[in-house]
Amino acid sequence: MWVFKSYNCELCGSDFVSRTALKYHFRQKHLGEVHCEECGQEALREILHDHSKKSAHDRSSTEIHKLNWECLEERDIMHMATETSKTCRMCSQYFGTALREKHDMQEHHFTANKRAQTSAGFSPHNMLECKSPQELKKFLDENILPASGSLSAACMGEIGVLLRLIQSCFPVPTSRMIQGGSYIKGTDTRGCSEIAIVLLSDAFANVNNCKKQLREALDALRENLKQTPHGNRILMGKKAPLSLRFNFLCTESLHSHSVEIMAYYDVLGPTPSTDLKLRLYGKLYHCADSEEAQLCALALLPYQVDFVKTSIKRVKELIRLMIHWLQTSFAYPTKENKFRRLPSSYTMELLTIHVWELAGKPLFFSLLQGMKAVLELLVRYADIDVVWHSHYHPKFPIFVKVNQKHTRPFILDPVNPTVNVCDTCNAWDEVAHVSRCSLRKPLFRGVTVKSPWLFTNKW
Repeated sequence: MWVFKSYNCELCGSDFVSRTALKYHFRQKHLGEVHCEECGQEALREILHDHSKKSAHDRSSTEIHKLNWECLEERDIMHMATETSKTCRMCSQYFGTALREKHDMQEHHFTANKRAQTSAGFSPHNMLECKSPQELKKFLDENILPASGSLSAACMGEIGVLLRLIQSCFPVPTSRMIQGGSYIKGTDTRGCSEIAIVLLSDAFANVNNCKKQLREALDALRENLKQTPHGNRILMGKKAPLSLRFNFLCTESLHSHSVEIMAYYDVLGPTPSTDLKLRLYGKLYHCADSEEAQLCALALLPYQVDFVKTSIKRVKELIRLMIHWLQTSFAYPTKENKFRRLPSSYTMELLTIHVWELAGKPLFFSLLQGMKAVLELLVRYADIDVVWHSHYHPKFPIFVKVNQKHTRPFILDPVNPTVNVCDTCNAWDEVAHVSRCSLRKPLFRGVTVKSPWLFTNKW
């Protein structure tokens, strides 16, 4: 998944890719409206009294938190920050690295005790309740790994049909399609499958030309897809300025894929030279227009996919376990941390690959030992400092500048030296707390570290 900058609405928490879009949203959504403290919704001042009597307030707090959680999760997938995202969990105000924690304490009294109360939320049948590696493997096979065999083949066929349908329905001629997301990388789970599609067209002469045509083209694609025989299996999401989002239901395997479609002109081409990639890095580093940077970064999607996709099968199983842990071990956001942002799935993928590399890239290893190592590193998140140099040299000027001013945790995108993927998360202290709680669960009780994971003894 690529990494984007977003502008956050402090009243409702919605994200936007430009200040202009945020201002328009604020005028349309919030002027003349106030925040209802009881249900978290917005209502006109004149009808706030009547609104408070509505049945929305009869919902249990668990249901409301679940709705908020799903909304936050969707935003997390679609919009990622390119700058340090040290936003407040309670009011989404932006801060530098050191000031955020002070603000949390002074303005919101977000103490360690409150963090403990609002962070962890383990389900009764969480995989951490397994009591042996054999039980973990059985849980992985039955609950996390996607369907295999004929169901997998049927799913692949339907996705192929959908991709061809998207290209034919897009009103602008396309020269190439690139694909990403967990489904393409092989890290999707049974309950979470993402497909990112970028349509490249020579009809877009430059970034300004693309931005002018893109919204109209995506709106036309939206309507065209509805008219196809697959239209009844496409559930459209909310409109976004630079992308089209929907869920696609596979009839054979009876599960859905979260799809996001974007379009741009072919900045790099199918076989770019090293110089061309370095010039793109320079453009991303100096770009002041967030929408332009967002579009330009799409060209790097194939390299992000390849970096994860080429991992061995065992590493992908470990990644799936960690993504499932991320999805099932945290409490729904409350008023105390309603703007909380957890690490993205891409961040978890890279962190897991890094830990496997620290172990010496073993071909065969214990998933239990691997999970324990990743969780222990998350506890020590301030020590995370990860850089790969497969796409840029250590002396590359942009890398040197970014590396000099980075803050921990730090995982530099292996294909983009301008982005620290850890900056998408503003709640690393909550991640550390849940990791500590996880290590005390039955799954890890009595587990001793074995080779090749002995390096964790130094942590």
